[in-house]
Amino acid sequence: MILTLTPNPAVDQTIEMDEPLEPDTVQTSVGAKFDAGGNGINVSQFVRALGGETTATGITGGFTGYFIEQSLSEFDIPTDFCQIESQPTRISTTILAPAREGVQTSRMDDEDDLPRSEYRLLQTGPEVTEHIVDLLVETVREHDPEILNIGGSLPPGMDAAAVDRIAAAGDWETAVDIHGDVLTDLEETYEYCRPNREELEAATGITVETITDCEQAAKQLHEMGFERVIASMGSEGAVMVTPEQTLYSSAVDVEVVDTVGAGDALFAAILWAYEQGWSDEKALRAGVATAWKLVTVTGSSVRDLNPQDRIDEVRVWEMDG
Repeated sequence: MILTLTPNPAVDQTIEMDEPLEPDTVQTSVGAKFDAGGNGINVSQFVRALGGETTATGITGGFTGYFIEQSLSEFDIPTDFCQIESQPTRISTTILAPAREGVQTSRMDDEDDLPRSEYRLLQTGPEVTEHIVDLLVETVREHDPEILNIGGSLPPGMDAAAVDRIAAAGDWETAVDIHGDVLTDLEETYEYCRPNREELEAATGITVETITDCEQAAKQLHEMGFERVIASMGSEGAVMVTPEQTLYSSAVDVEVVDTVGAGDALFAAILWAYEQGWSDEKALRAGVATAWKLVTVTGSSVRDLNPQDRIDEVRVWEMDG
């Protein structure tokens, strides 16, 4: 079983506007969407879509925390969150609006052709006490998973030492997908780590512009104690550094509809594949095939992600460097 722990989940609110945002003006949206968000929560959704067994835990509070638990139940994902009373779970707001230079001048204009701007408002999340970290440790011990994934940002009051403590509390394999500046402060040994380009740069100080840069930075993280580093480079593919080899898979050339959650889908499928006993190469191919399927649909809330029908089309090379 893959247990995911999201320390700082969010209700992701996406608001769509049909006119540019204006200051000091009351404006009405044309659409709004609410989703349960956070790296660990996404990974649980994708593991479930792959047919794997998963449970989601982490920290929730208030009416927004209730929304997250109800959302996951609709996808048949068991939850066991630790409740916090100080504040509700945060809301992360994305506003999609026409860019000011792309103001629609005629109702006959094609809205799909208008340039759009994206505005993102992120809350920090509720303050976490040592008591809540104690509850997280107890919760993970009770579930005793094969793989524990700790993912997303850390809320105020929670630091790398708390992540180390949770990882070291049992015999499970621990995967982390957290911000790069936190990665450098971790002291335990972790079996899996999934940084993106920005997190690689923050953790290593290496400017990542090419696949070779990515390989160098991923190897540096491996030397810091992360047994397997899966570095995702978006449309440029992914690099995997293991104790035995360094692998690279290019992204598949498809018509991309939505990239939201692609990195989490990649990581979820790789963890799921390792739980099946698959090799490093086959696990990477499964991850790329799963991300490939996800980007061809809108949204990250999916119910079926079978990589088998495309896994043989994914190419993996062993890097010499």
